[in-house]
Amino acid sequence: MAAKQVTERGLVMIDLASALLCCLSLSALLSSAETLGSSLTILKEVNLRGPYLGLITVYPPEEDAFFGTGAFKPHQKHPYVDLSGRRFRVGKMGKKKVIYVRCGVGMVNAAAATQQMLDMFDVIGVVHFGIAGSINNSMSIGDVTIPKQFAQAGLWDWLKPNATIPVGDFTELDFGAYSEPSGGYNELGSIGYNTEQFFSKSGKPNTAQRKLWFHVSKNWLELAHTHLEGMVLEQCVNSSSCLTQRPKLVVGLSGATADIFLDNAAYGEFLYKTFHVSSVDMESVAVVMTSLSNGFPVIVIRGLSDQAGAQEGQNSIYSFGPLAASNAAKAVVQFVKAL
Repeated sequence: MAAKQVTERGLVMIDLASALLCCLSLSALLSSAETLGSSLTILKEVNLRGPYLGLITVYPPEEDAFFGTGAFKPHQKHPYVDLSGRRFRVGKMGKKKVIYVRCGVGMVNAAAATQQMLDMFDVIGVVHFGIAGSINNSMSIGDVTIPKQFAQAGLWDWLKPNATIPVGDFTELDFGAYSEPSGGYNELGSIGYNTEQFFSKSGKPNTAQRKLWFHVSKNWLELAHTHLEGMVLEQCVNSSSCLTQRPKLVVGLSGATADIFLDNAAYGEFLYKTFHVSSVDMESVAVVMTSLSNGFPVIVIRGLSDQAGAQEGQNSIYSFGPLAASNAAKAVVQFVKAL
């Protein structure tokens, strides 16, 4: 009898625990649904006041530089909408209505934030901005680049030593060419650079195009060439830290994107000679691809913070990153005015 009572008591405890867990799960679900419902209500009101220009940057120093211009004025009633852990800020720059978001580092974050912005908000196009590394000797720290096209330089086929790269690969990096003595054997083998699969609303469903280059919108690039080239950029971080020459803004070069923070001169030189790109970053091609895939105009504005490993000592992103971000933000303000 005692054993039976213990068993029954245990079953009751299990039932109570299950009921409590169910209540907690239901409470969390209701709370989540309530939060989502609130965001969707705000989102509906925000979109009724659209359309907006989408602005996307990457990490806090770039955001600080953007808000530091004073050009962004938040909407009084609905200054932001929180979606999936990101804060989409609603406001104006002059007379232009804008939606701004900080996407986070890397291509997954960049693509996710861009797609969410295009899906959830009434936007007319996307301006992506931030900092980048320079691998072109004619470009200097503090300069601003507005590239005409981007390549995805992180889609690799990593091969055995002496293997032949697949037919569809664009080019090859042989690690043996960098061995000492020069041209010696290297067990890392080589990597072949694959082309990207591009899905587009204008293409056949579920059918991808193989592409190396993704072009920003031609009209916006021409607008930048007309209204931004020659603009005055900042030369000093502060009164004691200045560049030796006034930075410049250049429109129409090429850029490369990969999930790699590049601080290696030899690899930077390889990318420059092989792809003929002048800047490297970790997000741009994802924003451009996602925008083009959905049929939206897009442009990228990047301030050059470092020489991607070609500098002596510590990477200059730590000293001149804020200046590069500030110059990029300044160019964004000028571009939005010109639209």
